[in-house]
Amino acid sequence: MPQPLLSVVVPAYDQQGQLAECLDSILDQSFGGFEVIVVADRSAQSPAAVAQTADDRVSVLRLNAAVGVGRARNAGAARAQGRYLLFLDADHLVTPGAFLTLADRLRAEPEAEVVLFGHTRLHRERVWPGAAQAVLGGLGAAAFTPVERPEVFGVPAQAWDRLISRELWMDAQLAFPDGRYEEISAVHQALLRARRAVALADELVQLRRRQTVHPTASPGASEFDLFDQYERSFELLNGLSLTAADLVRPFLFRRMVQHYLFVLDLAGCVSRAERPQFFHRAAEHYRRLLPEGFRRPGGREGVKFSLLAGGSYSAFEVAKLTQIARTAVVGRTSS
Repeated sequence: MPQPLLSVVVPAYDQQGQLAECLDSILDQSFGGFEVIVVADRSAQSPAAVAQTADDRVSVLRLNAAVGVGRARNAGAARAQGRYLLFLDADHLVTPGAFLTLADRLRAEPEAEVVLFGHTRLHRERVWPGAAQAVLGGLGAAAFTPVERPEVFGVPAQAWDRLISRELWMDAQLAFPDGRYEEISAVHQALLRARRAVALADELVQLRRRQTVHPTASPGASEFDLFDQYERSFELLNGLSLTAADLVRPFLFRRMVQHYLFVLDLAGCVSRAERPQFFHRAAEHYRRLLPEGFRRPGGREGVKFSLLAGGSYSAFEVAKLTQIARTAVVGRTSS
């Protein structure tokens, strides 16, 4: 059997009963040069029985412990034979023709180590564009080195809206760490190590997650793992030249702060009792990792940056309650 172009790694965490639809969207692709590795561990969210399909492109890798999504992906990557790795979850759908689009792009740029592409999110019966769409549209058709286009570090670090060459994965000894938000440092390391990347503005994957945060992390994981993941990413900058690090740092910093504020804004993500501790951890990161000459964004987002930089949790909460009240008043006025 010839080497597949793509190895699609899918941890079998299927809390919402979507794995079969995910696999159908993969197997229905018009381009057939791929393999699928479904990784089933012993966690409660992984189905007790993951059936092997009659399609010989699909294999099931069974693990003997509950290891979480990061280690499951690592195990799938170690089994993979394709030239490129694509990490999906059960709540993803691959759009029709997506693999053919990727194959065509790689035929034009066979030396690409990372391929970035767009995605959409289905939420409350509406389809929303991914947060990286504007950046992807501005990267153009030519290949680039990620550290020379540092704006790619300013978008969410997802594992499922990009291909990573298996050679890069092995040479750089990439791996998803334990804990929640496991994608962040692994994706950033891939970008930092890649010498040649390409981008597609095409929306090739749809996320159907009902929860914003992936529910299946390694045992003992928590929302506070987010700080460790960004620590790892900033430590990676130490391996760059000063010029390259100075280019990347402001984009990575802004993305980090946006992520912390997003988690604080997301209802139920951090418990009420833990919110002050989470805020103060985020404020400490802000002060310690703040790049020289960094300019805060404007508008409401800039106000949130300022409140976090100030380090006063009570002021942050008062501002949030004030905004909620204003929004409620506007809603009543316009109704």
